[in-house]
Amino acid sequence: MRILLLTQYFPPEKGAAQVRLWELAKGLKHEGHQVTVVTAFPNHPTGLIPAEYRGKFYAEEELEGIRILRTWIYPVKPGRFWLRLLNYFSFVFTSLYGIFRSGEQDLIVVESPPLFIGFTANIASLLKKAPYIFNVSDLWPESAVQLGLVSNKQLIRMSEWLEAFFYRKAFRLSAQTQGIVEGLKKKGVPPEDILFLPNGVDTDLFQPRKKDQELEESLGLQGKYIILYAGTMGYAHGIETALEAADILRQEEEIFFLFVGDGSERPKLEEIARGKKLTNVKFIDFQPLEVIPRYYALSSLSLSTLRRYKLAEGVRPSKVFPALASGQPLIYVGEGEGAEIVRESGGGVVLEPENPRLLARTILELRKNPEYCAELAIRGREYVLKNYSWQSIIQKWLEKLPTNLGKKSST
Repeated sequence: MRILLLTQYFPPEKGAAQVRLWELAKGLKHEGHQVTVVTAFPNHPTGLIPAEYRGKFYAEEELEGIRILRTWIYPVKPGRFWLRLLNYFSFVFTSLYGIFRSGEQDLIVVESPPLFIGFTANIASLLKKAPYIFNVSDLWPESAVQLGLVSNKQLIRMSEWLEAFFYRKAFRLSAQTQGIVEGLKKKGVPPEDILFLPNGVDTDLFQPRKKDQELEESLGLQGKYIILYAGTMGYAHGIETALEAADILRQEEEIFFLFVGDGSERPKLEEIARGKKLTNVKFIDFQPLEVIPRYYALSSLSLSTLRRYKLAEGVRPSKVFPALASGQPLIYVGEGEGAEIVRESGGGVVLEPENPRLLARTILELRKNPEYCAELAIRGREYVLKNYSWQSIIQKWLEKLPTNLGKKSST
């Protein structure tokens, strides 16, 4: 089958969605399909387009046999909502050029959010005479409303109408979590029209490794008991809880919090750390995916946090799987689907959200019990190998598609 993947976000950008989409593209190619990606010039989350793309409108690349067509986008730094809309709509229009250059297609897979990419999806479907699958990785605008990020009633009503329209026009919907699956059902989507494409992990890249002494020395963290948070730092993640726990543990000289990544909340979080004079906290920029395992090897515990809000119950943070695959005990601060996965894995402990004293106490207890931590590490690795390797996830996803897709290519 000839498959077009339409997404605003894609490597070399860093983030959970980018990793998932790259693994999807590779997995589809591995299964024998011809994959073309239409995406934007890299710009997220820094709001800066790399020098090699500046002054261009269009660029064509090939990576591991996958054709990648990039178009210009209006770049925006984090935290500017109305400019973010301009960012979204610029790609809605410029991506049409990439669609035009993509050639014949049998199936279009569209990543949302942003929701507005549905406009491009519908035009592409008409131009290519191919159905589209709308992959929903966030129930927008519902999640933004619950987090208090969007309050304009007219914008909310318009977004809800567009959401229903794009869902109705889609050949199938694909969901990242069971919570999103249930949310789609509540919106009236028939269960048979919903596919499931959860986050997974490259279990060869992320595996137990010896401590990276060179990295440890370069960061000045020799002898430290490191709690690692690796991933996006957004409002929904509630990382303030971890900073408050670091404040409580400031007298424990061995304990150190290492935050690797970026996001809309990072400037605010760094300001909080400076204001509290937290010498046991360090922030490091997003690292290439192939480098992240070095940080897991350096850590004693991995950390995943979420704020308390209704839709968090249906969230399964992608950082859970690399942590478990790396053989690191995981502290999961949150509720719902992600918490259930961690409990089921046996690879970590689950704490209620927004309780820094409980987090601090749990860190102290785990540090005192290395035998228990070793047991958690083994169980977590075994669980991920069995349930969340990318190959098994993508094969199961493809099995749910009708067998007659792509027939037009042979007529």
